[in-house]
Amino acid sequence: MRLAQVALANGKNAEQLVKETVDRMLDRQSRFIADVERGVVQATRGEFVEHADVRKRIEGLFGR
Repeated sequence: MRLAQVALANGKNAEQLVKETVDRMLDRQSRFIADVERGVVQATRGEFVEHADVRKRIEGLFGR
């Protein structure tokens, strides 16, 4: 019932909505895995970001 309501609200049928949602999820998962693999390679080379720098970046994102 809920799936049909959400699909209708988005101008799609339930099958279209599910397919598009799964495609987006798989794309995000692929990007996440690639990012993790890239991080592992960087860490293996000894390329790290210091804790203080991470904190500054986070504070910059949230305006603190």
